[in-house]
Amino acid sequence: MTDKIVRRNSVYVYEAPVRLWHWVNALSITVLCVTGYFIASPPPSMHIAEAYYQFVFGYIRFAHFAAGMILTVGFFGRLYWAFVGNRYARELFVLPVHRASFWRGVLHELRWYLFLEREPAKIVGHNPLAQLAMFVCITLGLIFMIVTGWALYAQGAGQGSYPDMAAGWVLGLIWNSQWLHTLHHLGMWMIVIFMIIHIYVAIREDIMSRQTMVSTMISGHRMFKDDEEA
Repeated sequence: MTDKIVRRNSVYVYEAPVRLWHWVNALSITVLCVTGYFIASPPPSMHIAEAYYQFVFGYIRFAHFAAGMILTVGFFGRLYWAFVGNRYARELFVLPVHRASFWRGVLHELRWYLFLEREPAKIVGHNPLAQLAMFVCITLGLIFMIVTGWALYAQGAGQGSYPDMAAGWVLGLIWNSQWLHTLHHLGMWMIVIFMIIHIYVAIREDIMSRQTMVSTMISGHRMFKDDEEA
């Protein structure tokens, strides 16, 4: 749910657990994307010494698995906070698609990003378009990446292991681990594209909409540089 602001300069939006999750999640995704790229396209052998003296690819895989585990724990923690946190903590998981005002907000934000609107909407939490994008690319995207990632990890962990019991069934659905690798890799590129757009839009909104975006995820407070009625 979004709120329009009338003559309020600062609103406390994102609680500390949400902000902590955001930055840990961003770091985990960065590590996962970099190491995932090298796992799919391994770096050439190093000529310093024989391969059996090195463990470069092993370190890459370890960083990928560790970041994936942190991402998983963090996601479940974020899901828990959606129930116990404030109303803005639930925006990532609940879309008010039954409301016409939500879709009007999506259209307005699209027009704003395309430079077809003169004035931005003054909104406390995520604007409708951002909420929709976050739900699709982060909520659903991370669920897909976590499930497929653990399914791939289950191959190495072995049949009967905890990863196999939790996600081994995915391999049974796909019937081809290479297809699963490909889907997981494509999911990574979707998240990379989303991150690029997300960073651009956050900085753009800080400048053009005259309401804080980047610093809000540090302090928790959304500042409105104008004091005009929205």
